Amino acid sequence: MIDKDGYRPNVGIVICNARNEVFWGKRVRQNAWQFPQGGIKPGENPEAAMFRELREEVGLLPEHVRILGRTRNWLRYEVPREWVRKDWRSHYRGQKQIWYLLRLTGRDCDVCLRATDHPEFDAWRWSTYWDPVQAVVEFKREVYRSALEELEKYLPPVHPPRIRHPYLHPARMHAGRP
Repeated sequence: MIDKDGYRPNVGIVICNARNEVFWGKRVRQNAWQFPQGGIKPGENPEAAMFRELREEVGLLPEHVRILGRTRNWLRYEVPREWVRKDWRSHYRGQKQIWYLLRLTGRDCDVCLRATDHPEFDAWRWSTYWDPVQAVVEFKREVYRSALEELEKYLPPVHPPRIRHPYLHPARMHAGRP
């Protein structure tokens, strides 16, 4: 489905962990990394498309994540002509995306890149929040920057782990003394 201006409706997904690092996926058999993303099917709303793409590309279910925020409006990027399928070249310009910021509430082991018969990624890692802007293919950089800027306000602060003195740990307390 391509709109009258030549853009395919799409969702982009930024998954963050408790340290506000983001999921960064390596495309199958390529040296290209990106956030999960995918097209919105006719009759599907952006949130439903996001959860479908999340399951298909990353293997995560709604119970593994919490929505922290989304972009207010569509963000667009144009795809270089040489990257466009020949049968689409007359009317396809690129993608328009609604971006979601999710918090992983499950565990890293809940990620399953082989959730479908046609995996999108063959590897993944956690990356610092802003690293993907410079690492993604050039024609997507401005959209990544815009999405991360708008979504950053939804990131909760990261609290350093509490370190307890080993001698004061309740399991080591005996007769009121450490």
